[in-house]
Amino acid sequence: MTKVNLSDFIVIDIETASEYPSFEKMDENWQQLWIEKSGRQLTEEINAAAFYQMRSGVMAEFAKIVCISIGCFIREESLKLKIKSFYGNDEKLLLNNFIHTMNNIKRNKWSFAGHNIKEFDIPFICRRMLINEIVIPDYLDFQNTKPWENNMFDTFHYWRFGDYKNFTSLKLLSKVLNVPSSKDDIDGSMVGGLYWEADPTQQEINLMRIAEYCNKDVATTANIMLRMTNEILVNEANISFVKSN
Repeated sequence: MTKVNLSDFIVIDIETASEYPSFEKMDENWQQLWIEKSGRQLTEEINAAAFYQMRSGVMAEFAKIVCISIGCFIREESLKLKIKSFYGNDEKLLLNNFIHTMNNIKRNKWSFAGHNIKEFDIPFICRRMLINEIVIPDYLDFQNTKPWENNMFDTFHYWRFGDYKNFTSLKLLSKVLNVPSSKDDIDGSMVGGLYWEADPTQQEINLMRIAEYCNKDVATTANIMLRMTNEILVNEANISFVKSN
């Protein structure tokens, strides 16, 4: 692949959770809307309540963002990566803090990089901004851009090479490409359960765990991007985390 200017990219990843801890906690109107949204995916074995636990966390109409992590490449004597996360229960505050930080990035030109950000992360952020009555910044609004004007680096799409039959997870791609990924005691499927922990003190601890997990995904994605562009990977000693919140 042609070399890219790494300083032009912000690596991004989000973590999401359902807006309610369970299907039963929603009012009847929302329950009916969920049933209509789920449609043919409901079966005798998987009812609306079970499917809510399985899939609501990735549907922007029924979920919210609980963490956004971003990473910036810095070229010094060796390549470094600086990562910051925004997390919490107040989604509107989280999104506004994210926008404030992005608006203050002192670069002439930059674009987003990430894994499946074209189909998930960026659209999800935009939808939740609309729901929270936040003006979508130009750098996130790709509705009216032509395909060649959208210069995001999506590792998921790059790996497809035009083949649209299969989904390849970040975990699998890092293994296939021999990119080290930090071991963690949680994965994406556990975020919703951790977020909806009943004990407030434990929930705060879990939020920090979710943020750490999101940060690690940013680091892994950044190294996959480097692997795809024939760059030397960033070692763990050169990855730093800015204090969040």
